[in-house]
Amino acid sequence: MRKPIPLINRTAFGLNFWLLTALLLVLCIAGGASRANVMGQVVVRAAAWASLVAVILFGTRPIQPLVRGRAIPVLLVVAIAIPLVQLVPLPPSVWQALPGRAAFVAADAFVGGAPWRPIAIVPSATLNAASSLIVPFVVFVLAAGLSRKEDQALVVVLLGTVGIMMLSGLLQFSGVALLNPFVNGEGAVDGLFANRNHFALFMAIGCLLSLVWGFGGGTKSNWRVPVAAGLVMLLILTILASGSRGGIVVGVVAMGAGAALIAGDARAKLARFPRRIRLAILGGLGLAMAAILLLSVFANRAVSIDRALSLDLSQDMRSRSLGVVTGMVRDYFPVGSGLGGFDPVFRLHEPFRLLKPTYFNHAHNDFMEIVLDAGLAGLLALLAAIAWWGWASVKAWRRDRPGGVRTRARLGSFVLLLVFIASIADYPARTPLIMAVVMIAALWLAGVSTEHGDALPEEGQLL
Repeated sequence: MRKPIPLINRTAFGLNFWLLTALLLVLCIAGGASRANVMGQVVVRAAAWASLVAVILFGTRPIQPLVRGRAIPVLLVVAIAIPLVQLVPLPPSVWQALPGRAAFVAADAFVGGAPWRPIAIVPSATLNAASSLIVPFVVFVLAAGLSRKEDQALVVVLLGTVGIMMLSGLLQFSGVALLNPFVNGEGAVDGLFANRNHFALFMAIGCLLSLVWGFGGGTKSNWRVPVAAGLVMLLILTILASGSRGGIVVGVVAMGAGAALIAGDARAKLARFPRRIRLAILGGLGLAMAAILLLSVFANRAVSIDRALSLDLSQDMRSRSLGVVTGMVRDYFPVGSGLGGFDPVFRLHEPFRLLKPTYFNHAHNDFMEIVLDAGLAGLLALLAAIAWWGWASVKAWRRDRPGGVRTRARLGSFVLLLVFIASIADYPARTPLIMAVVMIAALWLAGVSTEHGDALPEEGQLL
């Protein structure tokens, strides 16, 4: 009797892999919010610090990957250094000369004193921003020390977190009041996230992971193909049910990117069938997808499409506040107002026409908010990160790498692209779980792993 093929070969997996797996599970449950005062931040950061201590004492020390993937640690160090520099107290003569501080200078003159202050207008928020970076730092340390086999298995681990998140979202859609005590959820279909846009982005990333797991990297397990196709359909329906307008955009991009990722492997799998059978398979998949989408729309289950069609730009806070946020960027440039302090700083500039019972927590354009918070330093770091992504992505599609490494590099490129697109109208990379995914995707794009040699998977491996 033939033994079943395991999803993950558990042999020779080191401490780095299991620590990263456990940390991702904690992030899945408690790492879906960006607010500083939610309970999940305590859990997530405690787990990250515990993982760091464990890997320092007992784990792999990834010196070689640090050298080969040097752009990533450099960008990470810069990201950590910016808020720390913003917390250094400055003498009154220096601080008062910074752009955008006129209101505070007037307040100092009124009370007759001027204490030393840092660049950050809201130091506690900037300190929280610096503290939050422990998550991507620890993920980098753990993931950079993985072997090729562990790197392959990491796709299954991430796909498992997507599955947990999708099931929680489907439970909410069915009417179950599933409120996560670790995050400040909206009460909508947002899974274990605090924001349905972040949830929809994670589902779109799941589409990429599913397609690569089912088709990519030369896997010989034919049973994965129908499973992956069914999983992608469920993920698309979940995106539509979430009510996220941005989710429609990243979902469409994810499907196009996924098709590009698996095109070669899909052709190789279909080549074994006669032409008529190939056409029937492709037509059947297309019809099934179209039928599911149409049923979702006609059954009034495509909430994202309904919200997109009913969008009124004159009432949308993102578009209404754009001019104010642009003016704030100009007022505080080139020093910035301090990372993490958008909410109280925005209240200083908020006109009466934008006042409402709820508050505007972020600029809902993370590129603009980074420049507002971090000034010229943030702009240069952002441009450097995007430039590295573009250059590494070109190399990932041109360079002749071993199959598994090449597939993961392209997967990492597309995952980062989805986060970039979502960040145009939101702030997904500020949540710990998305931070971790961004770091893993960046390492995949850089092709970092500690094990050299043949990266082609054996039968039963992940890719």
